[in-house]
Amino acid sequence: MDLISVREIRMPRDRSEIVFAPGEQPLGGGTWLFSERQPGLTGLVDLTALGWEPLTVTAETLTIAATCTIRDLTLLPAQAGWHAHPLLSLCANSLLASFKIWNVATVGGNVATALPAGAMTSLMAALDATAVIWGPEGEARTMPVATFVRGVRQTDLRPGEVLRALEVPVASLSSQFAFRRIALSNLGRSGALVIGRVDPSGEHVYTVTAATPAPVQFRFDEAPSAAALKHAFDGIQEWYDDPHGAPDWRRAVSTLFGEEIRGELEGSAA
Repeated sequence: MDLISVREIRMPRDRSEIVFAPGEQPLGGGTWLFSERQPGLTGLVDLTALGWEPLTVTAETLTIAATCTIRDLTLLPAQAGWHAHPLLSLCANSLLASFKIWNVATVGGNVATALPAGAMTSLMAALDATAVIWGPEGEARTMPVATFVRGVRQTDLRPGEVLRALEVPVASLSSQFAFRRIALSNLGRSGALVIGRVDPSGEHVYTVTAATPAPVQFRFDEAPSAAALKHAFDGIQEWYDDPHGAPDWRRAVSTLFGEEIRGELEGSAA
């Protein structure tokens, strides 16, 4: 869609130029931004002009620039012991987007847009990624992606802030995992997406997205019993309601997925 109210697109050269005038918004891939009308939008600040390194791997952390495209993320080679590496493609394919979208849509943009079915939100939350946030005065702060996304189109970003990067612990990528997703149609938006993970420390982590307005995460020091896991799912207070799934259906399939994942992870640990 043409954004006919936009009068200027700025290309910042360094961090000092990431300053937003009234009516300006940051631009990454723009796949959502250009998909519908944006009332009050008069300018864009193109973060891709900053040339951030898309992916950086160290012994402890995988750092994903907010401007890294989904395609670049899926092409990241697995390192030795990265048992959870298939999650990159599994979640990316949950977007059900064409290669054209993958080539421009950004990981950070998908997270910051904060849609329940945001597949990069599912991935980053499940892998215990940390959001690196830059402030307008040169300050920076961090927080878990699982709490950074607060609801439908709601994040913890404050005025003038941008999402700079997502930091994934290599320990999370070394986890055993199980993945379940469902939609009302073969090419439909995710109605429920549940990921279970066993951390190398033995901690069991279950992450529910798409079925809830924001990520919901459960952590157990050891493999939970069926009753303990069901109790956790029963405690979810709000299930998302839209044309892609009713709350009672989302609750039922998510709870079923949780139990299936529990059994699968028990089997992988045996």
